[in-house]
Amino acid sequence: MDKYIWLIPLLPLAGFVINGLGRNSLPKSIIGALASLMVLLSFALSVGAFLQVKATGAPINVTLFDWIKVGDLHVPFSFLVDQLSSIMLLIITGIGFLIHLYSIGYMSHDAGFGKFFAYLNLFVFFMLLLVMGSNYIIMFIGWEGVGLCSYLLIGFWFTNPSYADAAKKAFVMNRIGDLGFLIAVFIIMKTFGSITYADVFTKAAGMHTGDKTILLITLLLFVGATGKSAQIPLFTWLPDAMAGPTPVSALIHAATMVTAGIYMIARSNILFTLAPVTQSVIAVIGVVTIILAALIALTQTDIKKVLAYSTVSQLGYMFLGLGVGAYTGSFFHVLTHAFFKALLFLGAGSVIHAVSGEQNMRNMGGLKGKLPITFITMLIGTLAISGIPPFAGFFSKDEILAHTYMHSPVLYIFGVLGAMFTSFYMFRLMFLTFWGSFRGTHEQEHHLHESPPSMTIPLIVLAILSTIGGFMGVPHALGGHHWLEHWLEPVLNPSAARTGKMFIAINTELVLMAVSVGGAIIALIYAYIKYIKQADVPVADDAERPALVKLSFNKFYIDEIYDTIIRKPLDGLSVFFYKVVDKKGIDGIVNGLGQGPMEAGKGLRLLQTGNVGFYLFMMVIGVIAILIYSLIKI
Repeated sequence: MDKYIWLIPLLPLAGFVINGLGRNSLPKSIIGALASLMVLLSFALSVGAFLQVKATGAPINVTLFDWIKVGDLHVPFSFLVDQLSSIMLLIITGIGFLIHLYSIGYMSHDAGFGKFFAYLNLFVFFMLLLVMGSNYIIMFIGWEGVGLCSYLLIGFWFTNPSYADAAKKAFVMNRIGDLGFLIAVFIIMKTFGSITYADVFTKAAGMHTGDKTILLITLLLFVGATGKSAQIPLFTWLPDAMAGPTPVSALIHAATMVTAGIYMIARSNILFTLAPVTQSVIAVIGVVTIILAALIALTQTDIKKVLAYSTVSQLGYMFLGLGVGAYTGSFFHVLTHAFFKALLFLGAGSVIHAVSGEQNMRNMGGLKGKLPITFITMLIGTLAISGIPPFAGFFSKDEILAHTYMHSPVLYIFGVLGAMFTSFYMFRLMFLTFWGSFRGTHEQEHHLHESPPSMTIPLIVLAILSTIGGFMGVPHALGGHHWLEHWLEPVLNPSAARTGKMFIAINTELVLMAVSVGGAIIALIYAYIKYIKQADVPVADDAERPALVKLSFNKFYIDEIYDTIIRKPLDGLSVFFYKVVDKKGIDGIVNGLGQGPMEAGKGLRLLQTGNVGFYLFMMVIGVIAILIYSLIKI
C-alpha cells in the first residue's frame, strides 16, 4: 500500500487539471462523473491505508523526495498516515465523494458547472495534503491551499457584489490567523531544529510543563486555529461564507476545512499538554463561542445562516474538548459532526432547490409531505446534533461534557446550556420548514418536489452514518469499549503519559448524560409548543423586535463593532497615507526633484535668442567673469 499513498492526493489534483482545462468543452456528465470518480478512487485508497494501519498498528511513512536542505535543516516532502490522519482521510474522501455526487444534481443548471467541480477537486487535494503531511511545512501548504479554495468557492457567484465581499472577508480573516501559524512554525524550527512531527514531538516530550517557548508556540498555533476553525474573535467570516453554493457549505464549512484547526491541535497534542495556560485559553474561547453563536442562531430566519452559526457553536465544543484535554472526545465530535452537519447542509440545499432558491424560513412550512426523504434525513441530523440518544452527536458531545465537568463544573454548565440552545434552534428550523402550511408563493408551491436521486442518495447515506456513527465511541458507562479511544492511543499517548487517564465514576457519568439529554428534550418541547402548538412565525426581517431578540437577530452587532474599531480607522489611516504621505510627501519630493531642473531649463532656454550681438555681449561678460575669478584666486 505504501507505494500508492501518493495517489490519494494526486487523483483529485488530476481531476482539477482535466476539468479546469476542459470546463468549457467537456460535457457536464463527463465533468461531474470524472470529478466524483477521482475522489471515490482516493476514498478506496484511503480505506486501504486505514486497513493497513489497523492490521500492522504502525504508521505509513512515505518520503517522495528531499525538499529543503539548508545547513542543519532538512525538510523531506513526505506523507504520514497514522491512526489520526487515516480517519481524516476517510472523512475527507468519503464525505467529499457524497458531496460531489450531490453537486451533480444541485449545480446541473449552473453555467460554471465545470469550474465548480474543478475547484471542488482542488480543495480535496489541498485538504488531503494538509492531513497527510509529515511536517508543519506541508501542513501549512495545505492550510493555505484550502484557504484559497474557500475564497474561490465562496465567491463562486462573484458577479453578486455581496458574495464577492463575503469571499474577501473570509480570505482576509483567515490570513490573520495564518500569520500566527506561520510565526509558530518559524519558532518551532528554531527551538527544535526541525519541523517534522516525529522530531518535534520527541524533543518536546523531554521538556517541562509550562515552558515559556512552548506557551508562545501553542498560543500562536491557536491563533491560526481560531481563523481556520472560526472561533472568537475570527468567526464572522463563516456565516457570510454561506454566499457560496450549498454543497460548498457542506464540504468546506461543515465537514472538512473548518475542522483543520482541531486536527492541527490534536496532531500537536503533546505541545498543548505542556502548555496548560494555552489549554485554559482554548477552553474559555471555546465555551464563549458555543454560547455566543448559539444565541445568534436562535433568531435567524435564513436556513443556511442557522446552520452556519450552529457550525461555529459545534466547533466551540471541539475546542472546549481540546482545552480540557479531551483530545479523543474532540476528534470524535469532528467525526460525528462531519456526518450530521454535512447531512443538514445538504438537506437545506434540497429544501432550497425545492422552493426555487428561497432561504427564508418564514416563506417555507408544510414541506414534509412534499419532500419526504429530505424531511426524514434532516430529522435524523437534527436529533444527532441535538444530542438525543442513540444518534451520533449524543456520544461525542457527552464525552466532551463529561471531561469538562471533571475539569470545571462552571464550564460544564455553559456547555449544557449550549446543548439546550442547540436543540431549540434546530427543532425551530425543522418546525418552521416542514410543519404547518406552506407560506411561500403559489408559484413556489406549484413547483415543490423532492430532489433527484443524485441529491437524495447522499442524504440517505449521511443519515445512516449520523444514526450509527456514535457507536464507535460508546463509553464504558453504557457497556461499551470506546473503539475510537483505543484506536487513537498511539497518537495521544505522549499526552496521556503526562496527564494520566481521566477517571469518572459510572453513576456520575450517567447523571451527566441524563442532565444533557434532559436539557435537550426540554428545549425540544419548548420549541414544539412555540412553533407547532402556538404556530408562531418569525416577524419580517425589517420588523421591530424586542431588544434582546433584536440584539440576537443582528448578531450582537459584532460586524458593526469590527467595522467601527478596525475597518474605518484602517480606511482613515490608508486615506491619510495616500493623500498626505504618498501624494503630498513622496510624490511631492519626487516630482519636485524633476520639476526643479525642468523649470530651470525653461529659464535658461530664454537665453537662446538667435541674436548675434547678444551672444557677443554674453561672451564679453563671460571673459570678464573669468578674469575677475583669476584675479581673486591670485
